[in-house]
Amino acid sequence: MERARARVWQILEPAKQGDLASAICDAVIFTLIACNVVAAVFGTVETIERAWSRQLELIEVVSLTIFTVEYVARVWSCVADPRYAAPVTGRVRFALTPLAVLDLLVILPFYVSFLTIDLRVLRVLRLLRVLRLAKLARYNRAALALAEVVRDKRAELVSTFVIVAILLLISASLMYSAEHEAQPDKFSDIPAAMWWAVVTLATVGYGDVYPVTPAGKVIGAIVSILGIGMFALPAGILGAGFSERLSKEHDNQPSGVCPHCGKALHSEQ
Repeated sequence: MERARARVWQILEPAKQGDLASAICDAVIFTLIACNVVAAVFGTVETIERAWSRQLELIEVVSLTIFTVEYVARVWSCVADPRYAAPVTGRVRFALTPLAVLDLLVILPFYVSFLTIDLRVLRVLRLLRVLRLAKLARYNRAALALAEVVRDKRAELVSTFVIVAILLLISASLMYSAEHEAQPDKFSDIPAAMWWAVVTLATVGYGDVYPVTPAGKVIGAIVSILGIGMFALPAGILGAGFSERLSKEHDNQPSGVCPHCGKALHSEQ
């Protein structure tokens, strides 16, 4: 039983070189994810939904059945990994990992839809099918690297977002004070002014709400300049995190191995 569990875990994990069963499993999951995303997108087109409703439903049922089996198999076999060796607590710890939570969120809407008849809820649950695209993160080294960098730099990123939130509130309050009398319909209160602050800090500039008073224009100019720097901070933090991670990988890379692909280098005799 232990050998079978360990083999199931190996197959479900991203394929290693030479593991045909794991490669086939990955290919099947890739194909199902692609079919699901395409079905979710084109299923919103009324003419296609009417003409291909049975085929779209079949894709949904087959995919969710396989995704459910995959999830259950992962929870069952995860104890083969030393990180989740404990039969109960190990499985709970695995189930709470981001990728396992994502797998559960992918299949959950399908079963929840049987418990509700509210059409608005069903519509939202159907749109959640595009989350299945995120399952590809398990097989993408770049996505996994990004997740690790975000985890390692979470303190710095949280601090940055707190600063952005404070700046958002201050700029909205100042603009409300400057523009409320001139444009009571657009700057009726501070929450309404926060929409302008979000658009300005993000340097989107929709143009639906803008200052007309001299004081408001000065505030708007300052906030626009600050917005460029505020949203560049997370990019800089993530860039530094990637640089640190690549440097660490390079230092830990054994000699005779390519630092980019991980394959052994063979010198010509």
